[in-house]
Order: sequence, then C-alpha cells, then structure tokens
Amino acid sequence: MRSYPRNSPEAAARILSLAALSDGHLSRVEIDTIAGIGACEQLGLSRERLEEVLHGFCEDLLEAERMSWAEVCRLDAKTLEQLMAEVDDPALRRKLLDLCVAVVEADQLIADGEALVLLAAAEHWGLHEHPLPLEREAAH
Repeated sequence: MRSYPRNSPEAAARILSLAALSDGHLSRVEIDTIAGIGACEQLGLSRERLEEVLHGFCEDLLEAERMSWAEVCRLDAKTLEQLMAEVDDPALRRKLLDLCVAVVEADQLIADGEALVLLAAAEHWGLHEHPLPLEREAAH
C-alpha cells in the first residue's frame, strides 16, 4: 500500500475514501456528500486529486488482497492502524472524523464496516468524546 506524508491532504483523503468504501461500495449519495460538504476544500486538495487518491486506494486494496470487493474493504487491524497513524494533527483528526461521519451517514444506513472505520478512527486518534452514529444496518 502506498504511503503519503504525515498529515498531508492525500493521507486524509485516503481515510475519507476508506470511510466511503467501507460498506463495500461507493454510492452516488456519498460522492455528492463529499462535494456538498466541501471535503476537497477542507482537506486542501482538488477534486481531481481526491479522485486520484480514491482510485489509488482502490488499486492498493485490490492488489493487496485477492478477495471479493466486499471482503477487501475490511482492512486488517495493522493496516488500519498504519493508515490512521498518517494523520496525527489534532485539528485535522477532528475535521477528518467529522467528514467521515458525514459521508457514512449520507445514505442513512451505517454498515458494520462503516461503524468499524469510525470507531477505529476515534480509538486511534483519542477522540472518544466525538459523537459517532453507531446504529448499524445488518452486514451486507
């Protein structure tokens, strides 16, 4: 899996991509939400660059795991920890968790994979007080 500089817009965009993909697919409403909340502007990158990061992340996932797409979206704990460790700025962590929550809530269903990503971010980043939507739908 490729790495990005610590606290870079790309490292943050990859975590946002993970949140969007963690239910096994990327929906139109999630894409519209990313645009509607100004995620690109908040993270300091262009829409084209966000799409490149998302595409690269999908490639990395498919290369690293020889499974179905739904299975590949469930990262092992070590990989998840490595991704979360690339963001250590407290303000960026809070902003990114807010963005991830907005994207996960966009379709009004919280899949198990989405809840796991949000919980992992809160845990790894010490944001236990952050309100998280944890009502989940049944796993796909």
